[in-house]
Amino acid sequence: IQRGAGGEDNDDLKEITYEGYGPAGVAVMVSTLTDNRNRTAADVRHVFSKYGGNMGETGCVNWMFKRKGVFVIDAKGHDEEELTMLALEAGAEDLKEEDGSFVIYTDPDDFDTVEQALADQNIETEVSKITMVPDNSIALEGENAEKMQRMLDALDDLDDVQDVYHNAILPDEDED
Repeated sequence: IQRGAGGEDNDDLKEITYEGYGPAGVAVMVSTLTDNRNRTAADVRHVFSKYGGNMGETGCVNWMFKRKGVFVIDAKGHDEEELTMLALEAGAEDLKEEDGSFVIYTDPDDFDTVEQALADQNIETEVSKITMVPDNSIALEGENAEKMQRMLDALDDLDDVQDVYHNAILPDEDED
């Protein structure tokens, strides 16, 4: 009763990461924050199986991901060579051009330094976060892409799910 009325701190909350494979062998990691490990595990397992995936053991896919700082900058108005030099001098690991944007990757320990270097040069970022980046990706099309998108939506709808990481490349919705 006390917990339901908000009288007790949420000391019972646990961070748990579930791993498994989605449609077409896509690696999926689901980061959760829960006060009921059994409920959350059952909910996540249900979503995996409903959309053609399998929840696996801890460690079955996390080796395919690296924790990285990621900055996305609109390529318009920025010189790739200058931006590359600025990022590398600040401690970034890599800069790639992807879909009209520059993506800067950093070690999580260098995230703040790179963020400050970009701010000092008044360079606006569209995305700046520390996340899990897959080592390789799987391009999905057709039914597998639809199943994967429905699975991601269903996981996102679960209250305990904080983040979902995967190595699928899904087609843009406007290409249909």
